[in-house]
Amino acid sequence: MDICCRLGANVRRLRTKSAWSQEEYADRAGIHRTYVSDIERGRRNPTATIIEKLAEPFGIAPGRLLD
Repeated sequence: MDICCRLGANVRRLRTKSAWSQEEYADRAGIHRTYVSDIERGRRNPTATIIEKLAEPFGIAPGRLLD
């Protein structure tokens, strides 16, 4: 699995575990909902800054999203 797909799968798993819609999660992360959708499908190659924003609502280190 490539890194973008792994990131997307981890974001989706954590988001659904938190019972958040994509829109609610996007609001918490400060990014657009369609960007979250693209990330979850492995269609985006986010910057380090975006990965930090993605990790913040979960209270985890950004690198954990890449595990």
